[in-house]
Amino acid sequence: MLLELQRLSVPPGQRVLLRDVSWQEFETILQELGEHRAARLAYDMGTLEIMTPLPEQAAQSPTDDTPQSQNTKK
Repeated sequence: MLLELQRLSVPPGQRVLLRDVSWQEFETILQELGEHRAARLAYDMGTLEIMTPLPEQAAQSPTDDTPQSQNTKK
């Protein structure tokens, strides 16, 4: 079965696992996606993980406005 990468949709913050992927197939996928891809790929022993990061604003943690405790030791 041939998978067309253009048909694969991974929502932001999610991941897809593909099993039984050869190293040659992984290299082909990397070439097809190019260097300036939004998705991150990881390959381990025939399993390909495709991850898409959250948008930059959603990925940032809110600032902590809690005041720091004062050191009372003298």
